[in-house]
Amino acid sequence: MPQSNLSAAHSVAPQPLLLAQGRLAALSWGRSDAPVWLALHGWLDNAASFTRLAPLLVEALDIRIVALDFRGHGHSAHAPQGGDYALWDYCHDVLDAMEDLGLDQASVIAHSMGAAVACLLAASLPERIERLTLIDGLGALNTPIDDTASQLRKGLTAYRRPLSRAPRYPDIESAVAARVAGGVTPVDSITATPLVERNTQPTAEGHVQMRTDSRLLKPSLVRFTPQQVLSLLAEINAPLLLIEGEQGILGERKWAQEARQAVKGLTRQVLKGGHHLHLEPKAVAQVASVIRGHWSNTGTG
Repeated sequence: MPQSNLSAAHSVAPQPLLLAQGRLAALSWGRSDAPVWLALHGWLDNAASFTRLAPLLVEALDIRIVALDFRGHGHSAHAPQGGDYALWDYCHDVLDAMEDLGLDQASVIAHSMGAAVACLLAASLPERIERLTLIDGLGALNTPIDDTASQLRKGLTAYRRPLSRAPRYPDIESAVAARVAGGVTPVDSITATPLVERNTQPTAEGHVQMRTDSRLLKPSLVRFTPQQVLSLLAEINAPLLLIEGEQGILGERKWAQEARQAVKGLTRQVLKGGHHLHLEPKAVAQVASVIRGHWSNTGTG
C-alpha cells in the first residue's frame, strides 16, 4: 500500500459507540451502512488495538469495523462484584454487541485472546460466524488435565486476596514506559501508545490511572484442556485466515502446529513483526495488504 494511502487512512478518526445498554464501549470505522466486521482485542489491550489497521481495511474492503472493549478493558464496564473473567464470558460480550448491531452473522478479525474468543464462537455457534481473520492467536490457553486441581487452587487463592488499587503514573509517557517494561510479550512505545491512551484516565491530582480491572491479572479458576481446545478447533467451519508475526507467540512450537493442523481450511501467512504486528507502524500495511488480498476475491458482505 503506498505511503500516501497509508497516511490518509490513518487520519480517519474512529467513532465511539456504546453497546449492551452502555456496558460495552467500542470504536467504529467506516460507513455506517457497510458490512460489519467485529474486531476483538487481546488480554489487557482494548479497541485501540485496531487504530492503525482498521482505517486501511475499511477503505480497501469497503466495510465497517466495530472494535469492542471487552468487559474490564478500555472504556467498558468491569464485571460485577463476584463476577469473573473466564474466556467464555467474553463470548457474551460479542453476542451482546451483535444483538445491538442487528447482526445475525458476523465476520471477525481478532488478535491474541480475542482470537481465542473468536475460535470458541466459531466452534460452538458456527451459524453466527461468517469468516475469521486471526492475528497471532489460535485456540486458547490451556491446562493439562492432571493440573486441574493446581490451577483451581491458584485461582481460588488469588480471588480471596484483596484487590490492588489501579496503578497510577505521573503522566502518559510513564504509563507507556510501564507497559513496555512489564508487557507479557515485547512491545515498543510507539506500538503501545494507542493502547495505553485508551486504557488510562486522569485523576484529580493530575496523574493518570489505569482503567483495567485488576481482577484480570488473577489466574483463571479453570482452563480448557489441550484436547478440548483441539476438539473445538476441529469444529470450526468458517474460512480462517491466520496471520502470524515472525516474532509472535505461535511459530513452530509443537502446540501451535497441532492447533493449525486441527482447523479445516486454514490459510496461514507469516509476516515480519511481533505479537502486535497489526499495530506496529512498520508491519501494519503488509497485514492490511494480506487481509485485502485474501478476502477481496471472496466478497466481504
